[in-house]
Amino acid sequence: MRVAFKLAYLGNKYHGFQIQPDVPTIEGKLFNALKKLRILDDPQEANYSSAGRTDKGVHALGQVIAFDTDALDRAIPRAVTNELPDDIWVWSRAEVPKTFDPRRDAISREYRYMLYGKGLDISKMRDASKLLVGTHDFANFATKDDKRDAKRRIECIEIRIDGAFMTLDIVADSFTWNMVRKIVTGLSMVGNGVRDESWLEDMLRPDQYEEGIAPAPPFGLLLKRVNYLGIRFIDDEYVKRKASKALQNQFLWHGTMGEMLKDMRYAMGY
Repeated sequence: MRVAFKLAYLGNKYHGFQIQPDVPTIEGKLFNALKKLRILDDPQEANYSSAGRTDKGVHALGQVIAFDTDALDRAIPRAVTNELPDDIWVWSRAEVPKTFDPRRDAISREYRYMLYGKGLDISKMRDASKLLVGTHDFANFATKDDKRDAKRRIECIEIRIDGAFMTLDIVADSFTWNMVRKIVTGLSMVGNGVRDESWLEDMLRPDQYEEGIAPAPPFGLLLKRVNYLGIRFIDDEYVKRKASKALQNQFLWHGTMGEMLKDMRYAMGY
């Protein structure tokens, strides 16, 4: 039987999703849990695959993996989650066809980026974001080491104000490496007046214009959802409650630290 899991995780303690030697990764922790529960022994033999890779420091709510197993009674979200660190959660499961591939069968992916909005003109950013919607060559928004075709179709970009922060939601058929974070950089450059819409139009013509821009920091990025046709996931309410409690504790700690750091800065006159 082939099983698919939805994973959520905080990426700040990990060197990305994909397993790597000698450093902590999400996949490494996951494989350890699956092997300990005797759900799978060898990921390759189990035809293991994932919807994609997130970089060091990037978070996820809807990462998807799939693998073959004979241990359906043990391949349940709460059992796996109980063997994982308290910042990784397997919170939903689906029994899928033998041919299911989380990456190739995805019809779209949704990312969210949160950034501090002071000094950014949201109207300019919203107008500029409309230029990115549709099918374009995003080579100027891809990491140069990524040799794959950079043509992608963005379905929508929504930008809104949430207190002192901006939230950018981007939906596309797929993304190149660092594409979302570089789009955030580009829109921020328009929002703070460093660049204008004509520059962004040039960036979408990499055969005529080439410019490298740095990706926005990874800690603001969340893989929100990977969408499929005909796949029915069943959530584990126990895991969702457990994750919610852990996230609330994280919110209280980081929120308190944020206020403390702001107070210290103001006390120094800045």
